[in-house]
Amino acid sequence: MSSKSRNKSVIFKFLSIFSVVRFYNLLLILFAQYLTSIFILSDKPIFEVIFDSKLFILIFCSSVSIASGYIINNFYDEEKDLINKPVKYKIDEVVKSSTKLNFYFILNFVVVIISSFTSLKAALFFSVYIFFLWLYSHKLKRLLFIGNLFYSLLTITPFFAILLYYKKIDYIIIAYALFLFFILLLKDFTKDLKNLKGDFTQNYQTIPVVFGENFSKSVIILTSLINLILIGNLFINFSEGYMSIYYISSALAILVFIVKLFQSNSNSDYLILHNILRFIIGLGVFSIILIGI
Repeated sequence: MSSKSRNKSVIFKFLSIFSVVRFYNLLLILFAQYLTSIFILSDKPIFEVIFDSKLFILIFCSSVSIASGYIINNFYDEEKDLINKPVKYKIDEVVKSSTKLNFYFILNFVVVIISSFTSLKAALFFSVYIFFLWLYSHKLKRLLFIGNLFYSLLTITPFFAILLYYKKIDYIIIAYALFLFFILLLKDFTKDLKNLKGDFTQNYQTIPVVFGENFSKSVIILTSLINLILIGNLFINFSEGYMSIYYISSALAILVFIVKLFQSNSNSDYLILHNILRFIIGLGVFSIILIGI
């Protein structure tokens, strides 16, 4: 094999790993944890928070454990992704499944060892988190409604690591966590509509598979209304800085989402709905900065 071919192969494998671990999501979670620490949890100056070694270890371990979760999820979802995401599947399969599993175990080992430098409680926290990420990918995500609940819970769990570090749980944190939980739940319900074909083929017991698209849309509308109520609570009680801009933008985006949902009946339509929710979540991360303005 020529050096040019080897370089091309390395690039493809790198892109495959990048796709499997969803590096863009990891960056978003990293920013979310640091911004939450700086503007909500810590009273220290920004640079002290950024260069806090224990906080860095916790956030690093969160990112790596989530990356390992994406890997094991990809491993169990290969057949489903072949149907629902054929392009992504072709990218992901460049790296062998055995290599992905080896990488998965290495990442988990690294997380447990490094987190133990902070405390034994941190090592135990991440060990339990890694176990539930595996359990979700292997079993729980196939179960009706349980899969959706655990997706949302496991996504917000890394934030509890920094909450435990700062030992600070205020009403504002509970309010934000509740909104994040329900917006993630809404996102997962919508993803189930988008992935209906593959889920049905692989016998995943999602709401659209068991009860049909119309019932699933009713559940999504109900969850959307709950999110609007939670946004109203945040707007009334926690409009610090310029956060009201984000609350108004999110409420408008959810109203657009509801209108679009009534008009949706294809995968491309559901993908647009899914992207609206991703936009709300992404905007929410960077809007944390508005608290300090």
